Amino acid sequence: MNVEAPLTSAESVPPKPPLLHRIFIGKDGLRAGWSLLIFIAIFAAFAYCINTFAHKVLHVSPPQPGSELSPLFGILAEGGNFLVVLFVTWIMSRIERRPNSVYGFGDNRKLPHFFAGLTWGVACLSLLILTLAKTGLLVVDRRLLFGSDILRYGAIWFIGFLLVGLFEEYLTRGYLQYTLTRGLAGIYQWLFKTRHSAALGFWTSAIIFSILFGLGHGKNPGESPIGLLSAGTVGLVFCLSLWRTGSLWWAIGFHASWDWAQSFLYGVADSGLMVQHHFLATHPVGKPILSGGATGPEGSIYVVAVLIVATLIILFTLRPSQNGYATRHN
Repeated sequence: MNVEAPLTSAESVPPKPPLLHRIFIGKDGLRAGWSLLIFIAIFAAFAYCINTFAHKVLHVSPPQPGSELSPLFGILAEGGNFLVVLFVTWIMSRIERRPNSVYGFGDNRKLPHFFAGLTWGVACLSLLILTLAKTGLLVVDRRLLFGSDILRYGAIWFIGFLLVGLFEEYLTRGYLQYTLTRGLAGIYQWLFKTRHSAALGFWTSAIIFSILFGLGHGKNPGESPIGLLSAGTVGLVFCLSLWRTGSLWWAIGFHASWDWAQSFLYGVADSGLMVQHHFLATHPVGKPILSGGATGPEGSIYVVAVLIVATLIILFTLRPSQNGYATRHN
């Protein structure tokens, strides 16, 4: 009977990984900083190629300032952007060996969350429009569409704004939000040794990307400081729904129907942008800080109250799910 010799202290300690390995690889795989850089580089390369192809070959260009967005341009632009984000996120999921569902699309209640978001988006935007109309800050001039055109353009613009919701939510609160949260959580754990490191990482990254989301609207014609503030604030509201459910589906539904009701149904500006073939013709009256002016209802100070309502809706209607950040990190 052979008796194995006891391991020495040197043999019992696993060898230290090489320096190069430690630079790129951490406890949870590829370090978050490198992941973010790779994602941004691949996304920028694809976006540049697609924009060059669209301008030089297809001769597609953004509308001139003051003109209205066409349905074709909206669908092609937002659909192309969303496909790029979807593809780049898939590439990163293969590199990091993670299921693609962890970046915001995985949800065993995705349809209920999505349709709830759709309903509340129209309701909250309608509440804002009603407030402006009842206070004399918004005037409905006339109806522009009749008969089958209402359903036709309503459906076309719904597809367009669904693509807007998918693209903007998946870009700002999908892979990037997940990965920055992962990286910041590691930093907080290293600095403070706290069990709340994941929550701190999530809300720090939520604030960062919400600020960037708001500033990203600054290039829109007619945008205002309150409009930028409301865009950044609604980003935090959407992060709250992500925190509760672990998915983007409520935010996608709310985002899509809010923009659809704003641009198509009520015919008001959306961050200074107007679309063709909208249902109603309206115009703002009074001080821009109250009416929203050229920015649209999102530029009105009343939007703050509506976003508070949206926050309460999330807190009272979205129970933390097993896949939600709130459940996993509390």
